[in-house]
Amino acid sequence: MSATSLVAIEALEGDNTGRVQAAIDDLSASGGGRLELLAGIHLCRGLQLRSGVELHLTAGAILRPVPDYEAYAHTIVSVIAEKSDRGMIVAKGERRISLTGPGRIEAGCESFIIGDDETVGTFIPAEFRPRVVVFESCGEVEISSLNISRSPMWTLHFVNCTDVAVRNVTIENDRRLPNTDGIVLDACRGAVIEDCTISTADDGICLKTSIGPQGVAIGRCENILIRRCSVQSLSCALKIGTETHGDVSNVVFEDCSVSSSNRALGIFSRDGGRISNVRFSRISVECRETLDGFWGSGEALTVNVVDRVAKRPAGAVENLIVEDITGRMEGAITVISTSPAGIRNVSLSRIGIDQRPGELGTAQSYDLRPTNADLAPKAEGGGRANAWTRGADGRVIGLQNYPGGMPAVYAADVTGILMNEVRITRPTPLPQGWNAIDVVFETAAPDGSGAWQN
Repeated sequence: MSATSLVAIEALEGDNTGRVQAAIDDLSASGGGRLELLAGIHLCRGLQLRSGVELHLTAGAILRPVPDYEAYAHTIVSVIAEKSDRGMIVAKGERRISLTGPGRIEAGCESFIIGDDETVGTFIPAEFRPRVVVFESCGEVEISSLNISRSPMWTLHFVNCTDVAVRNVTIENDRRLPNTDGIVLDACRGAVIEDCTISTADDGICLKTSIGPQGVAIGRCENILIRRCSVQSLSCALKIGTETHGDVSNVVFEDCSVSSSNRALGIFSRDGGRISNVRFSRISVECRETLDGFWGSGEALTVNVVDRVAKRPAGAVENLIVEDITGRMEGAITVISTSPAGIRNVSLSRIGIDQRPGELGTAQSYDLRPTNADLAPKAEGGGRANAWTRGADGRVIGLQNYPGGMPAVYAADVTGILMNEVRITRPTPLPQGWNAIDVVFETAAPDGSGAWQN
């Protein structure tokens, strides 16, 4: 961004919100410019970024948002996520905005933890948590060279934005706090995410198409490039879904590294939008088992299509290329449709994965969450909405046993799947509960929710 004016603000004790927001407003009104936060701690409530303004955190500058949900009552956003309707830094309908480092944002997640559920491996989050950054319907957006730590909820959320660039951003979140996604592109068109480093308990980089206040899809998500990123995630590192109310198309993930993660690559269709023309290329993966509070367990690739709500069936997944994938996994590769929408035209090429047993044994089931059951868990079953719920048998709903044990690749109700130079190295002898057949194809699979369906 080419700044026409420069304003610098020193860090003072107490609440700096008024000073910082006034400087943003003045710069925008005068044609735009750069606002520098100088070294030190800047304590702020919600901030609204304006057109033409770069908010720059200099070396040693720490933006420390107030750790109280009510501090963001004036920065409400239209898309609700996990009951959150607020952001720490927001913008709506603005253009030419940027948030840059090398300074850092310390978002204070510890103030939004109310307990510890060791049985499923996660902290219990507060009911209401703000996101760190939410930009809605903005154009020419940049976030670069910034460090963000301890987000209480989604970290960077772009909604219905165009011409988005996220570069050289480091996100370090608590690895046991759910819903702390790193970067979320929600119905965005034309975006590049590159050279970022992310460590989080939830999805690393996630593309989705949420539903808006009027009950319809916000829009499409298309023409997206993610490259040269390093991600650690206890959910899915590089993901499309699960909110898929609008179409998602023309997406490339390439030259990335996934380590110390649950799932590496994932596509999850649930809400009616079609997902097409997606490519995962030249990605190294390291996927480990996790406890049942996290979706999935050790899969290098997961693709599934499930009707989350019967009256709004899922959309198809079509034209998927997965190529030049290397590394290790404690789970399997799964490509599963339980919906009439189906999965079509899948190409798996030049894949070399070492499949090894984990210490937990949780990878011996495949996971179709979120299902209809996760929308509103029944009190007698226990659980948390959009996370997990238990059935009458005490088992987490959505977990299904592999028929005959865990294979290397499991595909169900897939039309047109091509496998070329796919080498999955498995231990000899096979561990108990593993399938002797490496690649298992089925024509149908249970939907993981049974009687919970509407």
